[in-house]
Amino acid sequence: MNILFVGDIVGRAGRELVKKGLKGLVAEHDVDLVVANAENTAAGFGITRDIGNELLACGVDVMTSGNHIWDKKEVFDYIASEPRLLRPANFPAGAPGHGVHVVRTRMGMAVGIINIMGRVHMAPLDDPFALVAREVEALRPRARIIFVDFHAEATSEKMAMGWHLDGRVTAVAGTHTHVQTADERILPQGTAYITDAGMTGAHDAIIGMDKDISLVRFRTGLSARFEPATENPRLNGVLIEADEQSGLATAVQRISYSLAALLDLTQRHA
Repeated sequence: MNILFVGDIVGRAGRELVKKGLKGLVAEHDVDLVVANAENTAAGFGITRDIGNELLACGVDVMTSGNHIWDKKEVFDYIASEPRLLRPANFPAGAPGHGVHVVRTRMGMAVGIINIMGRVHMAPLDDPFALVAREVEALRPRARIIFVDFHAEATSEKMAMGWHLDGRVTAVAGTHTHVQTADERILPQGTAYITDAGMTGAHDAIIGMDKDISLVRFRTGLSARFEPATENPRLNGVLIEADEQSGLATAVQRISYSLAALLDLTQRHA
């Protein structure tokens, strides 16, 4: 079974990559399930109902998120009614929505998706290590294959989560920093791991935002409104091959596609 995880989708540039290239990418790699981090899809901050529905219509099966999930007010109603949009499971009780979802592939295989958020240099949420262990055990009777999006700032915390879950889940993919890491591997007990799956959006930018505006903030310390960039759009992500019987990973591959390369795939598989 093949899972495609699309790294943090940022703004219109990221959405256009998914809209124009996802079907070709799925066909090229014989993908059974698509998960995408969508917390930055609405002008770089948050997600709206229209955008979420557009991503689902493009072929995304489950949308994960992170600290920016609440940036658009309308998400409160949307996330409460759309189980395919997740927020980190370790938000305190009372937060709308859910952090765990079981989805079925096109062939009927059940896959558990867990969205969790770190605490180092992030909001002080509930303990992600204790909570994810409980969620994995709760999912085990329902799904052999379990994918975890760990939305965190610190590389060390992400690596700790990988080792914490090694042999217990299919894959742990980090998100949030928007810079794809080159450390994809299968850990000793069979869990696929990458510190950060990267960003789907403009790459001639500073983590997806207009570089000139960002430089003003760094050079002067003055406040400036961030705007998503548009130059050099690329889709970053990771492909995971999983054994359906054991639920463990058999292969992991990071990917980075330009818009032109995605359009070529789409044309080839039309």
